[in-house]
Amino acid sequence: MLSAIRKLFRATESAPAAAIPAGQRVYAVGDVHGRTDLFDALRKAIDADDAVRSAAQTTVILLGDLIDRGPDSAGVIAAARAWRQHRTVRILMGNHEEMFLDSFGDIEVLRPFLRFGGRETVLSYGVDRSAYVAAELPECLDLIRMAVPQEDLAFIRGFEDMIVIGDYLFVHAGVRPGVPLADQTRQDLRWIREPFLSHPAGHGLVVVHGHTIFEAPDIRHNRIGIDTGAWTSGRLTALGLEGTARWLIEAEESDGAIRTAQRSI
Repeated sequence: MLSAIRKLFRATESAPAAAIPAGQRVYAVGDVHGRTDLFDALRKAIDADDAVRSAAQTTVILLGDLIDRGPDSAGVIAAARAWRQHRTVRILMGNHEEMFLDSFGDIEVLRPFLRFGGRETVLSYGVDRSAYVAAELPECLDLIRMAVPQEDLAFIRGFEDMIVIGDYLFVHAGVRPGVPLADQTRQDLRWIREPFLSHPAGHGLVVVHGHTIFEAPDIRHNRIGIDTGAWTSGRLTALGLEGTARWLIEAEESDGAIRTAQRSI
C-alpha cells in the first residue's frame, strides 16, 4: 500500500521548471520583419534591463525573420550587426532569410520571395521604385545584386539553425515532434507549424520560437511563441530568461509613439 501511494505521489508531482544555467541570462527577440523603429526601442530596453540586473553572462538571441514585410530590412540588418559589436548576439536563420539568400541563384525562388515581403526588402536597399516596377524578373535580380552589399549577405549566411542553452531550445519555427534534435531538418526548423504547434507532449527542452504570429506571446509547457507580428501589429516582443525566471519586454507603437513595457510571466 505504501509503495502504491509513493508511486501515485511521484506521478502527480510537477516536472522541474525549465532553467537557464547559473550565471547566465538570455533575451530572445521575436520576428522583427523590417521594423527598425521597434527594434531600436527594444534593443535599448533590453540593454537597460540587463544593466540593472546582477552581473551575468548575457546572450541575446534573434529568432530569425529580421527581413521582409516591414519597411526597413536593410536598417534592421545594420542595427543587428552594430549590436553584435557591443554584446553577444546570436541570430537564427528564418524562412525569409533562407528565401532571400536562395533568390540570388534561382529565379523561381525570387518570385515568391518578392511576393511575400521581399519587395519591401529590395526597396529598403535603395533600389529605385520605378525601376523595380518596370523590371522583369531577370532585371530585378540584377538590381538586387547591385544593391545588396556582400557584407550583408555574408552576415546573413552566418545565421544559425538552432541554439541550446540550459533547458531551452531556440529555433525559428519549431521542431518535428518525436524526431531527435540531431535529426531535425532545416526545412522544419525554419518552416514548420503543424504538427508542432498543437503537439501536447514535451520535446525534451522548452522550445522558444517565432515564425507563427500570435496576438500575445503563446506560453505553453513545451514551447513559447513570441512572434507578435511586429510588421502588422506594431508590437515586437522579447523573452527574458534567468534561472527559472521568465519575463517579457515589448516595444509597441501607439498613436505614432513607441513605448516599451515589461512584465513577469
